[in-house]
Amino acid sequence: MHDYLDTGFPFMKMHGLGNDFVVVDARAQDWRITPGLAKAIADRHFGVGFDQLALIGNGDGDAHLTFYNADGSTSAACGNATRCIARYLMEETGKTGLCLSTERGVLLAQDLGAGQTSVNMGQPQLDWQEIPLAEAMDTLELPIEGGPTATGMGNPHCTFFVADAAAIPLTEFGARYEHHPLYPERTNVQVAQIIGTDHIRMRVWERGVGVTLASGSSSCATAVAAARRGLTGRSVRIDLDGGSLLVDWRDDGVWMTGTTMQVFSGRLTTEFLDSIR
Repeated sequence: MHDYLDTGFPFMKMHGLGNDFVVVDARAQDWRITPGLAKAIADRHFGVGFDQLALIGNGDGDAHLTFYNADGSTSAACGNATRCIARYLMEETGKTGLCLSTERGVLLAQDLGAGQTSVNMGQPQLDWQEIPLAEAMDTLELPIEGGPTATGMGNPHCTFFVADAAAIPLTEFGARYEHHPLYPERTNVQVAQIIGTDHIRMRVWERGVGVTLASGSSSCATAVAAARRGLTGRSVRIDLDGGSLLVDWRDDGVWMTGTTMQVFSGRLTTEFLDSIR
């Protein structure tokens, strides 16, 4: 940590519909993130607090993004963080379109104006091995009570379609299925209520995080699952606890559109950094 002590450790706090992020810009200086540091920053009482931490680095295209969950583990994809960073980089450069590399692959982003940022999260992973699941099976309806659908969006998802999303005790429900034996890498868990053929109400439990107000990759997975099951079309509005996203499953991938906000910038102190063991 002592590399950081002269100047402090700079970061930005952003959110997409209340799905909140600490973002570290490491393009000009090599700010390193360890699992222990990520977990300490994530603590909402003793640190800063976040659902995910995102590191902006140099790479193919306009930037390379690396994502950490609140428990210090990594994730290949984070849709709302990608939209937040895309807006930040587009405002910085004046560009209206970006190519961002991630472990998920290269993601395209567009500025649609009026604070709306759209990101193509790529094609969904529908085969059991890609998601991944523990054994071969039809991913449309898993042999789990409630018959959820499995989808990969660079991270694994398990979507339950329910009559009333608000009635599900999500803390207990999500924790139970995050660690289901069919998901060797754990899973994000969604409960989705179909309002209409182009409208879904959804709540989410994120692996390594817990209940979140919104999730971009979960929204994409839920839209794909609903369309595959014939419950909706391929373009839907998804209402989350923190607001609404538009998801459009096109031939070139799953596009997700919504608002973002940069809340503040700051620096982690020497005292905080020294306290991390």
